[in-house]
Amino acid sequence: MNRIELVEKIATTHTLSKAEAARVLETITSSIVAAVKKGDAVQLVGFGTFKQVARAARSGFNPQAGTKIKIAATKVPKFVAGSAFKAAIDPKAAKRKADKAAAAPAPKKAAAPKKAAATKAVVAKAPAKKAVAKKK
Repeated sequence: MNRIELVEKIATTHTLSKAEAARVLETITSSIVAAVKKGDAVQLVGFGTFKQVARAARSGFNPQAGTKIKIAATKVPKFVAGSAFKAAIDPKAAKRKADKAAAAPAPKKAAAPKKAAATKAVVAKAPAKKAVAKKK
């Protein structure tokens, strides 16, 4: 599916003109690009997360010249698919993951702190009383 097909799908699904659907799509994509460019992550629950990641500088190889080259550090956009998106693409893998999570033992809960330890923590946080020296 390309951009024009997506605009047509939005227009027919929501009874909009193609121009309005194109403006909606442009608003969505430009908002995502602006947020990621700023360094924020855009999370669409169930669909996925758009974020910016930093690539470290590294050395590469130029096969045409047969020489090593230095590749500078850069920032690149990254998309991580959400669980609902992954499940829609491969339901069998989602089922295996759910079965594996159900078969795993539940994590042990932390024991409740003892009352004596809790009162010591409260006393330790209380401001200390200052000794007042009286002059005679």
